[in-house]
Order: sequence, then C-alpha cells, then structure tokens
Amino acid sequence: MTNSRGEIGSREQSAIEDELLNELYREMLRVARHRLHHKSDATDVVQEAWVRILEKRDTLRESNKIIPWAKTIAANLALNANRARRVKPVSELSEDYAAGESGAGRLSEPETMAELTDILGRLEPATRTLLLYKFYYGFKDDEIAAALQVPVGTVKARIHRGKARLKAEAGGAGAMDL
Repeated sequence: MTNSRGEIGSREQSAIEDELLNELYREMLRVARHRLHHKSDATDVVQEAWVRILEKRDTLRESNKIIPWAKTIAANLALNANRARRVKPVSELSEDYAAGESGAGRLSEPETMAELTDILGRLEPATRTLLLYKFYYGFKDDEIAAALQVPVGTVKARIHRGKARLKAEAGGAGAMDL
C-alpha cells in the first residue's frame, strides 16, 4: 500500500487546519471566560460564536484577521450574556418585596446567595431576623409582631430601618446586583 505525495500533503494540511481550529477555540474560550461573570456560560458563548462565525464568514474581509475577529465576536456575545443575566439591584429588589413578591425563588444562584449571606451577616442579629422573616419566609407584619410580642408599627419601623441598613451595606460592598 503506497501513498502518493498528494495524500500525505493533504493529511498534513488537514492536521494543521485541525490544530488551528483548536487553537482558535481555546482563544475564544479564554476571552469568553475572561469577560463572563458566570464562567459556566463560556462554552455556550463560544458555541454561539462559532455559529455566528459560520453565518457571517462572508463578511470577513481579510482572512488573516480571523483570530481577532472571532475573539471579538466571542467577547461581544459574552457581554450580551452578562446583560441577559443581569438582575435587579438591592433597592429595586426590596421594592418588589414591599409590593408583596416573594424573592426566595429568585435568589437561587450560589453566587447571589453567598453575597446576600455576607451582607446579611454584617447586620445586627435582630435586624437580620426581621428581614428574613419578612422577605425570605414571607411572614406578614402582624405575624412577626405577634411572634416578637411587639406592636405592628414597631415591626414596620424596624423593617424599614433594616432595609435602609441592608441597602447601605450593599452600597458599601461595591456594585452588588442581586
């Protein structure tokens, strides 16, 4: 079984192309991981970038610029993924709670829960307990008042002050978005 020079050359060319594609994939994955807030989304972003590259390959003017072009597409898609995952800041979240929405289901991501736990941990235990009863467990003001054996107005005032402290702690912690 003899191989002609053409077959060996095409196999080598194919191997080189495979290596270049693998390198391009690694570069795009690195860019996506660098730009994403949720690193677990990186492979999805790169996959979407490949789709975009294949769809728009005719728009690439200079074939030697494919790597920067692909990395730019991956970076832009990563930023879009961050925007899509962005949720409300603490101030808007507490307004939703005041309107009667339950936030327990929305706070399911581990990073968000860790950040919230950290901020709640900086509050006084009594304030933390009131906020948890009200917003996590969904107790009504009169139920909290009965459990603590204090007037309802006192509970409302303490919750209001607690929310203000929570907002202040979140603001002091940097750009906390819950």
